[in-house]
Amino acid sequence: MIQGLRTVIYHVGDLAKAKAWYAQVLESPPYFDQPFYVGFAVGGFELGLIPDGQPGTGGCVAYWGVADAGAALERLEKLGATIREPLQEVGGGIKVAVVADPFGNSFGVIENPHFDAKKVK
Repeated sequence: MIQGLRTVIYHVGDLAKAKAWYAQVLESPPYFDQPFYVGFAVGGFELGLIPDGQPGTGGCVAYWGVADAGAALERLEKLGATIREPLQEVGGGIKVAVVADPFGNSFGVIENPHFDAKKVK
């Protein structure tokens, strides 16, 4: 049974630069920092970085919850991300957008007024 998002892994060519960028985005240092893997704790979930140099523009997109998708998108652009899918409302007040991080990975944000983080175990 699927219990919810736990970890999203991004492949990067320059682990040090990616670690610094994601530390800015997440406003937190990694909790696990090794040459083979860097892990960030994000609201009960994990964002991991693997230094294999093969970032992908296709495949699945993980959407990270934010309180204000417009403000998050603006901040990500200021930090060097580029818009892949502009901010849009997808129904019920839910707003999503996808950017490309500086390493070629898709990074999605979602503002969902119906999501109750207290119910996440």
